[in-house]
Order: sequence, then C-alpha cells, then structure tokens
Amino acid sequence: HPLRCLLVSLVHPSYPDKENFGRKEMVLPLHEIKDLVIEQIQIVKNLATEAGFTLHHVKPHGALYNRAARDINIAIIIAEAVKEVDPKLILFGLANSESGKAAEKVGLNFYNEVFADRTYTDDGKLTPRTESNALIVTKEASIEQVLRMIQKEEVISTSGKIIPIKADTICIHGDGTHAVDFVKLLNKLILDSNIRISSNS
Repeated sequence: HPLRCLLVSLVHPSYPDKENFGRKEMVLPLHEIKDLVIEQIQIVKNLATEAGFTLHHVKPHGALYNRAARDINIAIIIAEAVKEVDPKLILFGLANSESGKAAEKVGLNFYNEVFADRTYTDDGKLTPRTESNALIVTKEASIEQVLRMIQKEEVISTSGKIIPIKADTICIHGDGTHAVDFVKLLNKLILDSNIRISSNS
C-alpha cells in the first residue's frame, strides 16, 4: 500500500502539561483523559471548520501517545473520544501497539505510525527519551531505518533484534536538530525508490 502523506488539518491532543510540552507522564482518571481529548479535538475541529478545512486525523502527543501505546484502557478511552466527536476521523498511533487494537475495537480507521528519528526497543516500542540512544541524529541512520520499515516491513531495535512493523505514515519531530534536512532527503529517497506517497484516506 502507498505511504500516506497528509497535508491536511490534524489534532495533536496531550496531557495538560505545557511546561514539559506534553512529554511528562500524568496520572489522571480515565474520564478526565476522555474529556480533555474531546475538548481539544472539538476546539481544533471548530477552528478548521471556520477556516474551510476538514479535520482529517487525531494523533495523541508525547506522554499520552506513549501511554496509549502500552495501556489498552487509555487507548480505548482515546479512541472512544475520537469517535464521539467524529467517527470519520482517523486515529494515528504507534505501530504494533494497543492504540491499533483500541481503534479496531471501537470501529475507527487507524494508521500505523513509524518514526524516522527515534529508536526502538525489543518490544517494538519507542526508546524512552530519558535514554541516551532514544534519538536518531544522523541522516544516514534515519534513511536506513525508514527505507527498511517501508520496503522490508521491519525495524532493528537498539539491541539488534529484528521486529516486524507496518508503516502507514512516518513521523519526524519538528523540534529535531536536523528535521528539515531529514524531511527533504527522505522525500527524495522515497520517491527515488518508487514508493508512492498518497494523501488519500
């Protein structure tokens, strides 16, 4: 299937943690998590509508994203929140995670997301940012990982383990040192490798 490139409006809901950019784990009741996700989606949905855009997908951010990847209860709450606002919205989540199971359970379309600038653990999760090898900082390593994930449907963990993975969409963090260079180079190499990029939902 084609790799999907989405140049449309999205919602990136997170914990109420502005000081740490949503990257700090917070312990909140499930109903509070659902309420904050619904609120954030609705705010952006209203703004998009006013501007003449159609909201396309929801991708939890930071610590909330990672929590949903490993905690099925959190994942289901998020999926239910998305569906409650608009069942046509697509949920983005970490490939091989609880997020995909939750989306299937509640009947949402789901895109498996892989990362160009993050390393993976042996269980297929992202290496925590607290570890020194969590980030991929060279273009060469990033390119190698992305092409392997798309063409071979696998990723190599930090210990060398080969993990099967499905890539529907790729994330590159905008606050990375080489983010713009990564995107430009990856786009060229993906096209040069005859991998079709599609904006279709």
